[in-house]
Amino acid sequence: MDKMRVYLDNCCYNRPYDEQVQLRIRLETEAKLHVQDLMHLRVVEYAWSGVLDYEVGNSPYQEQIEDIMRWKLWATVDIPLDYGLIARGEQIMTSGVKQLDALHLACAEAAGCNWFLTTDGGILKKIRTLGTLKIANPIDFIMETRI
Repeated sequence: MDKMRVYLDNCCYNRPYDEQVQLRIRLETEAKLHVQDLMHLRVVEYAWSGVLDYEVGNSPYQEQIEDIMRWKLWATVDIPLDYGLIARGEQIMTSGVKQLDALHLACAEAAGCNWFLTTDGGILKKIRTLGTLKIANPIDFIMETRI
């Protein structure tokens, strides 16, 4: 893998659709949109997964589903959910993260990602690295990588 590869969990894709009243949410939205530009310009590669298919597809907002699912078309890799990833997700859950979050992390790991981006404070409080996978908020990702 030559380029940096990232995985954005569902809350990252949805951040621009959240109410932008709080400064933290607005900053995370801007950082996520910057990462999205990097993805679009192919400065960074990104991974998609069956877990994203499931979570995005369960949104009650059809327009959001359509907007977010377009990103799947340009992903470098699309990781289907299988029993091995479910087992790995169960191992990751021992760190205290929830089941779907653990499955996202397992998929990012399987995709060979360098970074897992999330705006979920619960994940960030429990786990910051998983092997060589760094787990960060989009703001911290931009600050650390300087891209």
